[in-house]
This record gives sequence, structure tokens and C-alpha cells, in this order.
Amino acid sequence: MTQPVALKTTPLNGAHRRLGAKMVDFGGWDMPVSYSGVLEEHHAVRRRVGLFDVSHMGEIEVRGPEALRLVNYVSSNNAEKLKIGQAHYSGLLYEHGGFVDDILVHKVADDHYFICVNATCQDKDFEHIRSYNQFDCEVENAGPRYAQLAIQGPKALSTLARLTSTDLNAIKYYHFVDGEVSGTWARIARTGYTGEDGFEIYVAPDQAERIWNEVLAAGEEFGILPVGLGARNTLRLEAKMALYGHEIDATLTPLEADLAWIAKMDKSGFVGRAALEKQLAEGITRKLAGFEMTGRGIGRDGYEVLLDGKPAGWVTSGGPAPTLNKNIGLCYLPVDKAVPGRAIQIMIRNQPVDAVTAPTPFYKRAK
Repeated sequence: MTQPVALKTTPLNGAHRRLGAKMVDFGGWDMPVSYSGVLEEHHAVRRRVGLFDVSHMGEIEVRGPEALRLVNYVSSNNAEKLKIGQAHYSGLLYEHGGFVDDILVHKVADDHYFICVNATCQDKDFEHIRSYNQFDCEVENAGPRYAQLAIQGPKALSTLARLTSTDLNAIKYYHFVDGEVSGTWARIARTGYTGEDGFEIYVAPDQAERIWNEVLAAGEEFGILPVGLGARNTLRLEAKMALYGHEIDATLTPLEADLAWIAKMDKSGFVGRAALEKQLAEGITRKLAGFEMTGRGIGRDGYEVLLDGKPAGWVTSGGPAPTLNKNIGLCYLPVDKAVPGRAIQIMIRNQPVDAVTAPTPFYKRAK
């Protein structure tokens, strides 16, 4: 009899269980999907502040005199534009232009880049980057050295400020500093995956549970809640943030995924560029679009999309939008139909249900 494969755990696994979290298998990781409930957690992030354990995410570090050359060759955005202390969203692409993964690239120093990658892709990403390393630099699969917490919401800064002497106001969006949180070293990045203001903090795994508890205590006055993967998904969907394996994968390119802005065609060669140039010349045939359900039902991942009664695409992500009180989703459609205001239907339980394409992002926070 085959023995079940043990799930990976983050340093906060015990904390989640003591909080009574509902745990699920997420790509081989034992992760909390919710604590008090997805709706309550979602609203906490939009209105107040929420705390996420994202320690399952991977970290890859590139160091050496030619670190920039490797990073810029394997990623689609232009890392030459990054200043020390700045980060950007980018893609790791295959030669055929499809996604290996979507990533966050941080410039720590001229000879040091720190890359945050998706949990299920870490080993694959590391091998992909290393396979192209013909440069004077080293690539490290550094995930085991980091735990990652995300503090998100209108009160995120007020919460974290109670635990650090680092000037959080000085950190611009998509910038980071190496500072301290609760008396220990932390890389503090002002990024996020919720559509709200907030911070990701990278700390040593043996410090993670102490800091988790201290963040919850610091945010108690503001109504902080621990937040699981369920609300993380509804939050990122409202903000139209791509999820690997849904909006992007090896079969889809940045041009199709409405992410052409991360493929900098004006920079020197990068992996996948030739395929994207060919696609630009020939024109894409499909594109990611948003939709709102007008009929009763939810368009779930993988459901078929109809145009004028004929199959035309598929849903990549779908679910309730608690902030908007409607059911929304993302889908691929023929490029000329992927515009707002187009009547479509989603096949739900073998029945076509009415929907309409909609502008995205569905939610954008007030500045």
C-alpha cells in the first residue's frame, strides 16, 4: 500500500492549528484556508488589516558580478531599470513564450537580486534559472532561510509601525528596505497580493511565530484578523492579480494574459523574446477578460464560456466578490471579443448562465 506523502509545513503551522484554522492541502503544503470565515477575513483586509502566512512562497537569490545579466536574461521585465531597494513584477518564460512562473524581483545590491516565486514552482524556477547561468554569478534556492508574513489593509502601516523603528512611510510602493521587526532582522517590502496597501516581511523561520503573535497583538486595536488562502483568493481576484496555474501557465504568454507590460521588448534578448516577437507580428488570438455574472450562479475555474451559443473560451478564476456584492471572474476569449460589455454565457452544471464582460480590475482602492 502506497504511503501518503507528508505535506510540507511552514514555521507557523502550530500557530494556525492553535487558532483553529481550517487546513487544506495547497500544492503539497498544509495551509490555512480560513480561520473565522472567508467573508469576515476578506472584509477585515479591505476595511482594517489582515495577517497572512505566506511562508510557503519561495525565494531565490542571485549573487555575483554578473547577477544582473542573468536576472535580465531569464526574466521578461527590465531589471536594468531597478534601483537598489526597488522591486518589480516580472515573468520567467520558456523559449516558446509561456510562463514558467510569475515572480517579484528585488534589487538588494548591484551584485545581489532577491526573487520571490510561487510555492509550487520554487524548485522548477530554481532549475530553470540555473540552467541559463552562463554568467559570473551564483544562484541559491534560498526558501528554507526565510519565513514570510504579509500585513495588508488600510491599517497595515499603523500595525507594523508599532513593531519597528524602520520608517515605513519612506518605503514607496514596490520598494523595500532591510530593517528590523520586533528586534530582529527583516526585509520589509511594500508590495502585496490583495489590492490594498501593505507589507511583506521576510524573517528567519525561527523568529516567525513570535513575530506572528506580536503582529496580531499590535493590530488588535484595529481589528486585525489572521487571513487564510480563501480570502487571499477573493481579494486578489477583485484586484485582477494573476494566479499561476489559472490566468498564467506554460501554455499562455504575457501578451495573452493582458500582461504585455512585463515583457519589455525594447531591452536586450531574454528567454522567450523571439516567441513573443513572432506573436506580436502575427497577432494574438485570445486574451484574458473580466466578467460579471448577470444570471444566478458562479463561473468557476475551468467552466466553458460561450459566445452566441458557441464554445469560445474558459474561466480561469471565478467566485464571489464580497467587496462588490456580485459574482465575478476572469476568462480567456477571442481577442476581438475580450472587451467590456460583451454578452457571454458560462456553462454551470450543464446549463448556460448569462454573464457580461467587465472592466478590470474589479476593485481599485482609493488613493
